Amino acid sequence: MMQDLPPDREPVIRTIAMPADTNPAGDIFGGWLMAQMDLAAGNLAARTSRGRSATVAVEAIKFLNPVFVGDEVSLYADLERMGRTSMAIHVEAWRRSRDGDHREKVTDARFTFVALDNAGRPRPVHRA
Repeated sequence: MMQDLPPDREPVIRTIAMPADTNPAGDIFGGWLMAQMDLAAGNLAARTSRGRSATVAVEAIKFLNPVFVGDEVSLYADLERMGRTSMAIHVEAWRRSRDGDHREKVTDARFTFVALDNAGRPRPVHRA
């Protein structure tokens, strides 16, 4: 079921879709949107693990609505599960047209991150 309103909190990232982010048809490239979502999930993973982490999987990505040049894109991230070394993070992307107030959910996915030590090996997530 699609939500009508974005989450009632500040986004992890807010950005503007630019002409350089388009595919050959002139639409915002899905890869650009996925990269923004990975940045948002990575931000939460670093804060949660208190250090370096890496994306190891992306699951259930759904592109629900298009994003257009000039749209404000807000990304919300939630920690769904924390294992010994891993974190499952749900990310939602929402768009708002540059000249209006209407918002709609455009994409969501689950990212899995693993906390890493200085040598790049998995390490336990530091729990608060």
